[in-house]
Amino acid sequence: MQPELNLQLMDTHAGGDVSRIVTGGICAIPGDTVRAQMEYLRDDADGLRRLLLHEPYGIPEMSVDLLVPPSDPEAVAGYIIMEVMGYPIYSGSNTICTATAVLETGIVTKREGWQSFALEAPAGLVHIDALVRDNVVEAITCEGLPSYIDTYRATIHVPSIGNVTYSVAYSGGFYALVDATSLGFSLTLDEERRLSECAYHITEAIQAERGFSHYTLGDVGPLPFLHFMGPVEHLSDHSYRSRSATYVHPGVICRSTTGTGTSARLALMHYEGTISPGDRLETVSLRETGFIGEFTGVRQEGDHQVVENTITGKSYVLNRAEIIVNCEDPMVDCGGLTHILTSAHPE
Repeated sequence: MQPELNLQLMDTHAGGDVSRIVTGGICAIPGDTVRAQMEYLRDDADGLRRLLLHEPYGIPEMSVDLLVPPSDPEAVAGYIIMEVMGYPIYSGSNTICTATAVLETGIVTKREGWQSFALEAPAGLVHIDALVRDNVVEAITCEGLPSYIDTYRATIHVPSIGNVTYSVAYSGGFYALVDATSLGFSLTLDEERRLSECAYHITEAIQAERGFSHYTLGDVGPLPFLHFMGPVEHLSDHSYRSRSATYVHPGVICRSTTGTGTSARLALMHYEGTISPGDRLETVSLRETGFIGEFTGVRQEGDHQVVENTITGKSYVLNRAEIIVNCEDPMVDCGGLTHILTSAHPE
């Protein structure tokens, strides 16, 4: 008799973006660092990502975060981010969800008030500040990746749309930043499908015209993301708000504004001279959820002014579950999966 194959999950969401935290059922992943373990999953065990983001177990709008041992002694846990487009080295919403799961599972003991710890992402060490009230994780503040403007106000002709002005920021991935109002959008939920279609055509046109290179990482592939920017409201001396929507894949507008999208906005606002260190931007999604990005500092890296920032949000636990993996199900592809399942290798 074949053993029953299973995985343990905690489903969470931050700003509406669902992150499935894999808390058990996976063998030790080869690799001396979290980045190396991510590369192993990507190249030799992509079945886990495909299983949990496709029917019948999931949908492409979700993300998956696998908890793994860290290599940095300062980190309490490592995590590998999996999305429909692949394996990003960092994500704000996934970090907020993973930090919450680390507290909810007891990897880090909850304490009332603020507490600090570190996680290790494929991008490196991430410092976390968590606020707990009455045993509930009320807020997570995490470091955003250092962000900078690569291209400012370029123009491209997009068939069926016309000429589009865009800037490009790097904030964990390359983002095209476009003004939503200039394209006729108010960034409301009823526009979601049209936003996705518009973003697809713009990113396809940019990808066909040019590529992008990070100043230390080099070629990180074609530009994958587009962030629609609404008008910026000046709420107080150090506080701003803007409606936002982030496109990440054909047919997929994130339910949240995304942490990396918010970091990209901070980089652009700094480039344009409209914010100073200590200023905060609240980005508001199509579903009226939000993240708060804080501009904490800036440094010069070669030709780029790199913006340091933090992202604050709240994650909600949706369920704790055991997934039964039935490889005889015609809708399930177990390729690239069973060799990393602990239940497939009983002692």
